[in-house]
Amino acid sequence: MRLLKVATCNLNQWAMDFNCNTKQIKESIAKAKEAGAVIRLGPELEIPGYGCEDHFLELDTWNWFRCRWECLKDILLGDWTDGIVCSIGMPVIKGSERELRWFTAWKQRDELVDFQLPCEISEALGQKSVPFGYGFVKFQDTAIAAEVCEELFTPTPPHSELALNGVEVFMNASGSHHQLRKLDVRLRAFIGATHTRGGVYLYSNHQGCDGGRLYYDGCACVVVNGDVVAQGSQFSLKDIEVVVAQIDLDVVASLRGSLSSFQEQASCKTKVPSVEVPYSLCLPFNLKIRLSVPLKIKYHSPEEEIAFGPGCWLWDYLRRSGASGFLLPLSGGADSSSVAAIVGCMCQLVVKDIANGDEQVKADAIRIGNYKDGEYPTDSREFAKRIFYTVFMGSENSSEMTRSRAKVLSDEIGSWHLDVSIDGVVSALLSLFQTLTGKRPRYKIDGGSNVENLSLQNIQARIRMVLAFMLASLLPWVHNKPGFYLVLGSSNVDEGLRGYLTKYDCSSADINPIGSISKQDLRAFLRWAAIHLGYSSLADVEAAPPTAELEPIRSNYSQLDEVDMGMTYEELSVYGRLRKIFRCGPVSMFQSLCYRWGARLTPSQVAEKVKHFFKYYSINRHKMTVLTPSYHAESYSPEDNRFDLRQFLYNARWPYQFQKIDELVRELDVKDVQESRTHETVAAASDGVGGMGVAATGSGNPNVGF
Repeated sequence: MRLLKVATCNLNQWAMDFNCNTKQIKESIAKAKEAGAVIRLGPELEIPGYGCEDHFLELDTWNWFRCRWECLKDILLGDWTDGIVCSIGMPVIKGSERELRWFTAWKQRDELVDFQLPCEISEALGQKSVPFGYGFVKFQDTAIAAEVCEELFTPTPPHSELALNGVEVFMNASGSHHQLRKLDVRLRAFIGATHTRGGVYLYSNHQGCDGGRLYYDGCACVVVNGDVVAQGSQFSLKDIEVVVAQIDLDVVASLRGSLSSFQEQASCKTKVPSVEVPYSLCLPFNLKIRLSVPLKIKYHSPEEEIAFGPGCWLWDYLRRSGASGFLLPLSGGADSSSVAAIVGCMCQLVVKDIANGDEQVKADAIRIGNYKDGEYPTDSREFAKRIFYTVFMGSENSSEMTRSRAKVLSDEIGSWHLDVSIDGVVSALLSLFQTLTGKRPRYKIDGGSNVENLSLQNIQARIRMVLAFMLASLLPWVHNKPGFYLVLGSSNVDEGLRGYLTKYDCSSADINPIGSISKQDLRAFLRWAAIHLGYSSLADVEAAPPTAELEPIRSNYSQLDEVDMGMTYEELSVYGRLRKIFRCGPVSMFQSLCYRWGARLTPSQVAEKVKHFFKYYSINRHKMTVLTPSYHAESYSPEDNRFDLRQFLYNARWPYQFQKIDELVRELDVKDVQESRTHETVAAASDGVGGMGVAATGSGNPNVGF
């Protein structure tokens, strides 16, 4: 036997915070050594933090260049790395990152080059240069190598060639962000990397919000010959989590020896450069050493992911921003209630981690909650009362049901709740307008035009935004609390895609934890949270029809979101996936939906739906340029900042594309439609196999797009 103990980790690093990042790297190495590991793997770019982005391009890059080398020198000169192989992530002049905006990919695969170390590093270590490039490290009893994050998912990943060269341990230093339902794709890649060719695969990741829209979801793990033998948490408030596994490398050699195809390909492999190290890492057979065994992989349901991912992201943002809490305009509807429940979940996680002995979480909670005299949070509702304001901003158009739901939910969570009427402010603005113009707008139901109707709704919505920010800045002062509160937004990804929101209304906030989550997923989350978070009123919220409550309620009229939009939230999700994930424009979307909806709609009806969507998508696309920074969770997010790069000024008539759709509709005769419907019925009867194609089928699948 060749017994090897390895360690990988989840680290909650913060972009550009070199001191804190270095401290946590040291602590993770110490924890790995304490556990007896001889290999420690850290996440990609762990010294500077993963999300530095254009800081890599700043004019003072050379000062920053010295900074990261100084951090590495600080780690190497101590006794931190004595007796352990450490993979530490940082960029150098010649980087191997795939982000071509900031780095150039390393292309030389046939040799290692001598990289000249900076003078201060060279003098401190007594070493002038190091081997640099694509290769592996050969010890006396095994060989190890690294592949970076995305390389695992390339058509010819490095581990396939390295395995043929005798590498047994692969180290993947990653910076992989959370996306709903994505974890299985990642784990299947690790399993596949070692299942058919043998090997030990170590995966390390960041965990937390390092300064942007992404939440890095950890899940550091160790895989041996296709079996997961160690798995870290996916969502956690911990800054450092070290995952350790004890393995027998002989099982790798045994598997490879049993595969004739592996032996055949290894005999004619392309030779990869290596660095020889006269040192052994493994221990011999010892019954006192317990080997790691295959585990059942831990997956969270999408509802749990919505609770824990944004909840942990909010905690990182809160503790690092200097804010004292959150303020949420709580309407009693599904979206704002979802945000409230996520904040409540965050409070529960904080109290739970304090009870489990996490001193960092405790210290942050004491500071943010302004606890004195040795007190600290022991009850999530009491903690919420200190750091969470909710405000129901009612008008003459608000119902007693939504007002009541908001109040009941705030009581369940424990937030400091206010009930405010905005009618006086609305009336004052309308009186001012009447003084200026001599006219007073009316709602459509009272005889007004569409322009008047929309303007009256926008006035209410924008007043709520102004009031929210005023309260967030002044309420802490009123209650003798330090600092300020962050305003939370609550528009979902489907409303952003359709543009069903008022520019600079309550969708405009400091941050939005649900801005990239679909309405369908949020409704499922509400049903889950009513039971598992203990907020039973959420069941009533989920059952209520979605409404903006910006128009008067009459006996014969009640405003409903899906009626206003002219499409259902389910249809919006389908449009979103086809537009973004399957890269469909109007014509190809029409063609795909003729397959998907052909059993119940004629081509002309499908055409009208597609045109209606693209008309309002293009009219409202400008709203995405000012969309509140949102937690990234969905593949079809229309967020304009860097995920969905499209213009925001369109010809909303789409003359060329819509003309092509009309031509296709005319070409489809009754016989084609009848045959399509018959085929659709057959496909449905056979579990949907055949008929619709990849795009049309995938448009209804929330698991696509990773």
